Amino acid sequence: MNSPSLFFPIFLFLHLTLSHAQLRVNYYQNTCPDVESIVSSAVKQKFQQTFVTAPATLRLFFHDCFVRGCDASVMLASWNNTAEKDNPDNLSLAGDGFDTVIKAKAAVDSVPKCRNKVSCADILAMATRDVIALTGSPSYAVELGRLDGRISTKRSVRHHLPSPDRKLDILKAMFASHGLTLTDMIALSGAHTIGFSHCNRFSRRIYNFKSKSKIDPTLNPPYARRLGQMCPEKVDPRMAIDMDPATPRTFDNVYYRNLQQGKGLFTSDQTLFTDARSRTAVNIFASNKTAFEEAFVAAITKLGRIGVRRGKQGEIRHDCAAVNKII
Repeated sequence: MNSPSLFFPIFLFLHLTLSHAQLRVNYYQNTCPDVESIVSSAVKQKFQQTFVTAPATLRLFFHDCFVRGCDASVMLASWNNTAEKDNPDNLSLAGDGFDTVIKAKAAVDSVPKCRNKVSCADILAMATRDVIALTGSPSYAVELGRLDGRISTKRSVRHHLPSPDRKLDILKAMFASHGLTLTDMIALSGAHTIGFSHCNRFSRRIYNFKSKSKIDPTLNPPYARRLGQMCPEKVDPRMAIDMDPATPRTFDNVYYRNLQQGKGLFTSDQTLFTDARSRTAVNIFASNKTAFEEAFVAAITKLGRIGVRRGKQGEIRHDCAAVNKII
């Protein structure tokens, strides 16, 4: 009889291997050879309109892959608000991420040879790479060949996305369930080097009425006071604060230096430094930008392989917000 402890890792490895077997760089070289430049041009144009394009697109990719796999199911809309995007955990997704993919899809489909040949899931993966490059990190090759999923439900999001108040053990388990290592998790957390958060996502750390001390002791005191000034108790909870107080518009390794100083905005950020099991990697990434970038590319490539649809499991949507109509 197989030991469960041995069976699960083997099953997980086989599942992940089979699921991304169809992915490869230059997947569209025969059907839409210019797809990379078309998408990049559309993303750059959107980025020049608003910086929010970058963190919004990156976050959209993560939220998509972590729920049903990288199948653009997060982009599907429903008439009765029961799709993934309608879940409370996804309501904070900025519209600019969705708009980036929609505009890039329109640009691709405007080329006759490419029309309805490139999936929304692949366009999201390429757009994610492009916004990272536009904010200062080197570009990287993206594996392509995903199909778009046809299912998107609000309840499927439950317990799949890491919340801001999680500690290392829960975070590690969540990432491991997708075949991602502790190092992968720490590297992907570096995406918080750009973007913003709403006050209600971390206010518990500066206004904890269940504790004798209102402020989370792992927070840098001056930083905590600054957060309190920007997010007073009665402020609109949707007020936005930069995730990285130092270089919020640059994709760099300063995020890890912030953690060393107690300036991680979320508990899930700061725990990477306060917990000895992850502190070494944080210190390495903080001192070596190249090491961070290489680890991030390896991790986001693995992230992009999660739950890839094949054959009859998916389709290439004509409209990223709706499944194709059966003719």
